[in-house]
Amino acid sequence: MTTLEQRLDRQHPIPSGFTRENQAAEILAGMDLKGKQVLITGGYSGIGYEMSRAFSSAGANVIIPARRPSLAVQNTKDLPGIRIVPGDLADLRTVLTLVEKLSAERTVLDIVIGSAGIMAAPESRIGDGWESHFAINHLGHFALIGGLTSLLNESGSRVVMLSSAGHFASGIRWPDIHFTTEPYDPWLAYGQSKTANALFAAELAERGKDKGVLAYSVHPGNIMTPLQRHLSIEDQIALGWVNQDGAPNPALQLKTPAQGAATAVWAATSERLADFSGVYAQDNDVARLSTDDNMVIGGVKSWAIDPEDSARLWDYSVDITGVRPWSEIN
Repeated sequence: MTTLEQRLDRQHPIPSGFTRENQAAEILAGMDLKGKQVLITGGYSGIGYEMSRAFSSAGANVIIPARRPSLAVQNTKDLPGIRIVPGDLADLRTVLTLVEKLSAERTVLDIVIGSAGIMAAPESRIGDGWESHFAINHLGHFALIGGLTSLLNESGSRVVMLSSAGHFASGIRWPDIHFTTEPYDPWLAYGQSKTANALFAAELAERGKDKGVLAYSVHPGNIMTPLQRHLSIEDQIALGWVNQDGAPNPALQLKTPAQGAATAVWAATSERLADFSGVYAQDNDVARLSTDDNMVIGGVKSWAIDPEDSARLWDYSVDITGVRPWSEIN
């Protein structure tokens, strides 16, 4: 098993040749992805839509699982090569149904991007009493991607999980993952789920390295998208995200959705990343280890790539979902 020190040693810019200003379409400029199969959760809204648009423009076929299929069809109607399939990360039954459907089709997946998620949502429970951020942002993706590992291409399929600088707020809360004994905190819940996204990618990279599978986690940057739907304007003012007049705070260095989509697209396609499977990326490059708590600067905390925690989370996720990657669904 890769040690924490080895993982930390790889967390440094390459450099990539791109900057934080580049948009998703610029990452793919000149690439011909005709015939490539790309699956993107959340691919019909926000930065997920921008990923779908970039891959579609480069000739790829894009599969988008959607909780609201009719809205997904409407939002992507002008993009060629898009296929909308029903699938709700909040409902394990629909995830497993989708896994069975795609597995039966035997369509090889060249790229999988886990972009869908929720942030700072009020306390709610789904599944077997699971806290909603952890269940949707992590367990839903674990079940979907883990269930589809047999469709990953042994010549180099890539999985990219959208984490966030929000992971600074919390590692995995092992004694109380689902907030059953301690008061609920939406930001700790969100932070834990984003740490889980990074740990899942790191462990998938570890377990997939002999199977030709590469995996990465990324921080897309600070972007105003529908992800903020649970926050009132008063909440956003209190957080310093917007000024009293509702205008975005320039200190946040906000990106456009197209810029926010770029790092995931870069991680999914860059040849320069082929030898860096498992790393956490931001601003279209490999991120540095964070030495402070400034989320605008970002970087990755050691707990988000810790090998003991990534292996423990993998085993926990197998137990709680019943999904065993690279094997049949029970």
